[in-house]
Amino acid sequence: MIQYALKCTDGHTFDSWFQSAEAFDKLAAAGMVTCAICGSDEVEKAIMTPRVRPARAEKTQLEPASPPSGDIAVATPAPDVEKVLAELRRKVEENSDYVGKDFASEARKIHLGEAPDRAIYGEAKPEDAKALVEDGVPVAPLPFVPSRKTN
Repeated sequence: MIQYALKCTDGHTFDSWFQSAEAFDKLAAAGMVTCAICGSDEVEKAIMTPRVRPARAEKTQLEPASPPSGDIAVATPAPDVEKVLAELRRKVEENSDYVGKDFASEARKIHLGEAPDRAIYGEAKPEDAKALVEDGVPVAPLPFVPSRKTN
């Protein structure tokens, strides 16, 4: 797995994980990598800072920053991001068929022409999703849990 810092043409930056550099290139070429904020498919890799560990001989440790008043600091998404994600979810659910746990097999059938071409979403095991990407089936993870899964 590889993590990339990404940016869209509107200047939004975000991170995403990919199976490999080739998987990123393939998904980006197919328009399957989209901005997590605005949904644009014009996304490219941003400049990243490498993670470098200090030398073993060096014994200095950084003190963790303590949140104010001793509470646990939790990052809350900006309201704009929540609105964009809610709109994305609404569009996916209105314009796609939910196929549940049959997602991997249904996506493969559509790709091979054995099922009608249509937009679908659902659930897949990580190994099944990896196999779809390796076989060139255009899939992408959604940044939300399908509403049929929520309690």
